[in-house]
Amino acid sequence: MRVAVVGSGPSGVYTAQSLLQQDPEVRVDVLDRLPCPYGLVRYGVAPDHEKIKSLQHTLRTVLEEERVRFLGGVEVGARGVPVARLRELYHAVVYCVGAAADRRLGIPGEDLPGSWSATEFVSWYSAHPDAVADGFLRGVRSAVVVGVGNVAVDVARILARGSAELSATDMPQAALTALAASRVDTVHVVGRRGPSQARFTTKELRELGSLPETEAVVEAAELALDPDAADPSGLPSAQRRNVEVLRGWAARPPGAARRRIRLRFFLRPVELLARDGRVGAVRFERTAPDGHGGATGTGRFEEIEAQLVLRSVGYRGVPLEGLPFDPARGTVPHRAGRVLRGVAVAPGEYVAGWIKRGPTGVIGTNRPCAKETVASLLADAPALARREVPADPLPLLRAAGAEPVEWSGWLDIERAEAALGAALGRGGPVKLPDRAALREAVGGAGADRRHD
Repeated sequence: MRVAVVGSGPSGVYTAQSLLQQDPEVRVDVLDRLPCPYGLVRYGVAPDHEKIKSLQHTLRTVLEEERVRFLGGVEVGARGVPVARLRELYHAVVYCVGAAADRRLGIPGEDLPGSWSATEFVSWYSAHPDAVADGFLRGVRSAVVVGVGNVAVDVARILARGSAELSATDMPQAALTALAASRVDTVHVVGRRGPSQARFTTKELRELGSLPETEAVVEAAELALDPDAADPSGLPSAQRRNVEVLRGWAARPPGAARRRIRLRFFLRPVELLARDGRVGAVRFERTAPDGHGGATGTGRFEEIEAQLVLRSVGYRGVPLEGLPFDPARGTVPHRAGRVLRGVAVAPGEYVAGWIKRGPTGVIGTNRPCAKETVASLLADAPALARREVPADPLPLLRAAGAEPVEWSGWLDIERAEAALGAALGRGGPVKLPDRAALREAVGGAGADRRHD
């Protein structure tokens, strides 16, 4: 049986792995619209989080299996291989396309220059091929990050880190240069609810308090607004540890650090205010606990200066032309991973990962999610395998306009990034900055190219 898995992030690779483990004869093509594998592990994990990024080694062992073929640079949908055509080429197709859109704040001024999604900022410092041009940090002294999850903490940490600490990472040279020249001295990380509802993990939180020349600041008065912060003993362990860290920071006398990361709570953004044609401040409404785990407005307002605003309030799936889509949930309708068209199961079409369940859980959550989908697929396999498909879909994918980057091409990219890092004296690989550079590296042409 031939199966296409669309997406080479954790959910896609775990799907391929589960198929290999349970069917000794299955052959899997893992397709990705980017020339590089690993999805958010390559382009979403912060460059200074080497332990999490090392998950690439685990994913790599699956993609190097004899019965797996990586085909990068293959767009599926409106701008590439149609869903219907893909279905003709394989006995089954599993879509693991994630949740590509950011949630918006829905407030006036959100589209001012200087207002970005956190994902756009992450894509820039991760060299995502779709990243927007540089310009995030120009003229910025104060930044506001809206949201209190791990992505919010990541971008706050990167804004406060020194270039010496980031030089050993694979961060692209242009981002490293911009961060080295940054004059940001204050980063506000702001949540509309209290510290006991914050979504970051304690490990990520503690990192903010250990950055060189940076002080993590919490206002004791805002902690006092949260009844669970006064006595955190009844909280789940993760939230209790968070509150204990925050209480410790609130009790410290102010220091003389060059930079400050200020964690603020019970503030809801209501407007981004313009100064000289770009964002200059954020207007917040003070909130208060509503007694049911949420927060309600108080009618009192506060402005925080900011020349850079990054929203980190969640993700949403986006429709893929040719697949059904539930706009309310931002997912593809399914039953145990089987795609539903109307009320009927679509034979041979499956989903796994965020496009299946929504943007929830951690990387490891994708394993059981993938296993459920694969169990459904293999239960359907006897019927699916009766349909004739091409012996090798690759020539037909090329005929449909795709220009696949196979595993050997990815190895060329790795070598080019290692060569670039060595040329720059960075101590390790440095990511190539754009699609043109990645494509040039395939075949070895870009191995000696220099990038600013």
